[in-house]
Amino acid sequence: MWDYTDKVKEYFFNPKNAGVLEEANGVGEVGAIACGDALRLMLKVDPHTEMITDARFQTFGCGSAIASSSALTEMVIGRTLDEALKITNQDIADYLGGLPPEKMHCSVMGYEALRAAVANYRGETWSDDHEDGALICKCFGADEGMIERAIRINKLTSVEQVTHFTKAAGSCGTCVEAIEGVLLRTNASMVEAGELDVGLAFNPNAVAAPVRRAQKTSPLAGPPKHMTTLQKIRIIEEAIEEMRPFLRADGGDCELVDVEGDRVIVRLVGACVGCQMASVTVNGIQERLIAKLGQPLRVIPAGH
Repeated sequence: MWDYTDKVKEYFFNPKNAGVLEEANGVGEVGAIACGDALRLMLKVDPHTEMITDARFQTFGCGSAIASSSALTEMVIGRTLDEALKITNQDIADYLGGLPPEKMHCSVMGYEALRAAVANYRGETWSDDHEDGALICKCFGADEGMIERAIRINKLTSVEQVTHFTKAAGSCGTCVEAIEGVLLRTNASMVEAGELDVGLAFNPNAVAAPVRRAQKTSPLAGPPKHMTTLQKIRIIEEAIEEMRPFLRADGGDCELVDVEGDRVIVRLVGACVGCQMASVTVNGIQERLIAKLGQPLRVIPAGH
């Protein structure tokens, strides 16, 4: 279980500025309920001074998402739009006394919603309809621009960190290589600009995250060619255990029920039950098990 600060708990149990702002003239919406997190930020801006005189939020997500959204409204009220745009996701986390690494994506969601709300007020283009090739993680709607901003602002240097801050690669893991490409390119630019030490920059040859470890198996450490049922079950259990932190981060989980030949029966629990993205989660589990075992199989949710 994550260790939350007293301020995070306070802003979760007693959120400030929650609800609809009828007089809003700047609205930003990010995320999607199907992805597990969604935020609608509403701003009331004085057209003469561009001062934010009021702010409200509506959010669907975990306690950290509610606390981050609430904190953001408190931070922007009384600031001009230009002043508000200087707020980073790290500022939101610091305002709350810190967030667990696995929950930093909640502060990033607030940062992105603020940018969207200001763009909406100013009549600028800001859309979740990603251009062809720009969408990196289809499971969580994380595009290249969002990932690059998170990398630059927070000096991220691994796929695991990118997942913590954006949720990208937190489900099926098929976008890991694309994220590595963004990391390599962005970190190289940061090193050239003197924003990052070359020794800390992303190393594409390093195994950076559990997602990558689950996808690629070393020939020397691969599964035996002729496995007993017990050996097969142990490898499956190990692979599922590697994925559970990502599912638990959003209130879900996965349990192994049975193995029948090439059929692996699992039970989705918690937030995964009834989730619109459950099929994506099951497909992601299946892909990782195939990579781990080196043989075809089907993952079937219990009850199907």
